[in-house]
Amino acid sequence: MATVAERVKAVTARVLKVPPEEIRPEQSFAEDLGAESVQSIELVAMFEEEFGIEMDEDSALAVETVGAAVEFIRNVCKEQGVDVEE
Repeated sequence: MATVAERVKAVTARVLKVPPEEIRPEQSFAEDLGAESVQSIELVAMFEEEFGIEMDEDSALAVETVGAAVEFIRNVCKEQGVDVEE
C-alpha cells in the first residue's frame, strides 16, 4: 500500500493535471498548483473516495498546502478508524 503522502500526491496530480514528481509538501494547492475553487471541492471528494473517509468540507477546504493535506487526512483516518500507511 502506498503512503498517505504518495496517495495525496497521486490524487492531486490526477485532479490538477500536474506531474506527480513536481508536487512538493510545501506547495499551496491554489497558488503553486493552480487549483480553482471547483477543483478544490473535487480534490476533497477524491480524497474521501481514495481513503474511504468522510471529511468536514469547510475544514478540508481550509487546508492550503499538500503537506497540510497529508496531515489532515492522516488525522481524519485515525479518527474514523481507517488504517493507512504512514
